Amino acid sequence: MPSSLERDPAQKANASPVASSTEAQAEILAFLESGDAFSTHETPRRIDTHCASIFLTGDQAWKLKRAVRFGYLDFSTPERRREALEAELRLNRRTAPSLYRAVRPLIRSAEGQLTIGGTGTPIDWLLEMRRFPDGALLDEQAARGHLDQSMLMGLADHIAAFHDAAEPLAAGDGAARFRSVVEGNIESMARYPDVLDPDQAGLLSRRLLGLTSELTPLLDARGVSGRIRHAHGDLHLANIALIDGKPTMFDCLEFSPELATIDTLYDLAFLLMDLWHRDLRTEANIVFNRYLDLSPQDEDGLALTPLFLSVRATIRAHVLAAQATRPGCDRSMADQARSYLDLALALLRPVQPRLIAIGGLSGTGKSSLARALGEGVGRAPGARVLRNDVLRKRLAGVAPETRLARSSYSDEAARRVYDETDRLALLALRSGQSVIADGVFAQQENRCRIEGVASEAGVSFTGLWLEAPPQARLTRVSGRGADASDADMAVARAQTDLEIGDLGSWRRIQVAGSIDAVVLDARRALKLDQTDL
Repeated sequence: MPSSLERDPAQKANASPVASSTEAQAEILAFLESGDAFSTHETPRRIDTHCASIFLTGDQAWKLKRAVRFGYLDFSTPERRREALEAELRLNRRTAPSLYRAVRPLIRSAEGQLTIGGTGTPIDWLLEMRRFPDGALLDEQAARGHLDQSMLMGLADHIAAFHDAAEPLAAGDGAARFRSVVEGNIESMARYPDVLDPDQAGLLSRRLLGLTSELTPLLDARGVSGRIRHAHGDLHLANIALIDGKPTMFDCLEFSPELATIDTLYDLAFLLMDLWHRDLRTEANIVFNRYLDLSPQDEDGLALTPLFLSVRATIRAHVLAAQATRPGCDRSMADQARSYLDLALALLRPVQPRLIAIGGLSGTGKSSLARALGEGVGRAPGARVLRNDVLRKRLAGVAPETRLARSSYSDEAARRVYDETDRLALLALRSGQSVIADGVFAQQENRCRIEGVASEAGVSFTGLWLEAPPQARLTRVSGRGADASDADMAVARAQTDLEIGDLGSWRRIQVAGSIDAVVLDARRALKLDQTDL
C-alpha cells in the first residue's frame, strides 16, 4: 500500500533533521526487507518516505516509522514511534477502517531473534495495514482517465460526511492560525532560489499575506462557527484509493493534531488544486459543487477559495523544490515545482465573476450543460452551479437523490427554491465566484429576478434557454437514473402546454444533436475562451 511522499504543513520543508538514528534501525530494516518477518516469506516491495518505510507483501502492508526528529515531529524513540502509529491507526480508521488493522510490536526474543509479535522485548513497532491492489490510487486512476462523475460525486459525499463528523475547534483565531501557515511557506520557498524564482516567490508572498489580511474577519468567523476541524490534512489524489469500488481517504496527517485542525474548505482545497493542476478541471468543478451542495454551512466561505487553492499550490512548489535539490534526484521535479509556483500566482489573479442562467423544460439537458460549462466560467475551480432540483432537496432536509412527494412541488415550494437560488447566487457572486443557475425558469417573473441578482451584484448576466422536441425531452426523462430531478414522463408532458412568455435577452439554444454540439453552441453564445489558469 503506497503512502504519501509529502506532507502539506509549512513546517515540513523548513525543518531539518536535528537527530537521526537510522543506523539503530538498520538491523530491523534488513530483517523486514529480507521477507523473513512475514508469513509469505517473499521479498517485499519497499517504499521509503521522509519519515517511514513501508513493506508490501501479499495482501498486507507494514509501516515502520523512521527514527528521525524534525521541528514538527519526533520519532526518535521506540515509544514515540508507537504513540505515532497508534494515532495513525485511530485517525485513519475514521475514513478507512478496513485498511488499518493494528499496531504490532517488533520483538527480540531471548535468543536474539526478531519476530513480529510473540514473547520477548519490544524494540520497535509496526502498523499493519491491508494492502490494496496496484493502480487503485486515484492519481493512477486519473492518469488513465478513470475519474468518472459517479465516483467523484461519491468522493465528495464521503469528504462532506467526514468533515461533518470531524471534531470542531470553536476558536476565533482562524486568521492567525492560517497566517502562520502562509508565513511558513514563504520561508520554505526562499530556501530554493535556484529552483523557485525569487521575484516570482516574492510577488506570491506579498499577495498571499495581503489576501490573508483582507480576509481576516472571514477566517476568524469560520473558526467561531465551527468550520475549523480535525480534518484529513493531506487530501490529494495519492492519498485516496478505490477500495471495494468506493473512493477511500487514507494516510491522513497524523503526527500533529494542531496542524491537521484546519478549515474544512482548506482541507478540500488540496484535492481541488491537485485536480486543477492535472488539467482535470471539469472533475474539480464536479467535486467542488457536490461538496457545497451537501455542506450549506460552507457556502459563506467561497471568498477564501483563491487563497486556499494558492497556498496548496505553494506547498507543492516548495516540497518539490526541496526534492529537486537532493543528490541524484530527477531534475524534472524542478520543472514541476515551477509549474506549481506559476499556478499559485495564477490562482490569485482577479477574475470578474459572471452570472449565467440555464432554463428550459424538463429533459432539455440543463444540468448536463451546466456541468460541462462549469469549469470554464470564472475563477478556479469554476462556477458555483446552483441547481434548483438539488436546492429543493436541501431545503427539505434530504439527500439530493431522495424522491419527494408531489406536495413538495407546490407553487409555494417552488417560490422558496427560486428564493434560495437567488440568495445563494448573490452570496457567491459577492464572494467573487461565478454562478450558473440551473432551473426551469418557465415563469417570466423568475427570469427577471435572476437577472436582477446580476444587477445587484454588479456583474454581467447571460440567460440561455434550451429547446428540444417533445419526444426528445420525454426520451431523456425516461432514461434518467438516480438524479436530483423528480420530473417524470407525466411532468414532462404537462410542461409542453406551459406559456413561457417573452424570453427577452435570453438566448435560445436548440438541443437536437449531441451534448458536445450543445456545449459548443453555448460556449459561443457566452463568448467563453479557454481559461489560462
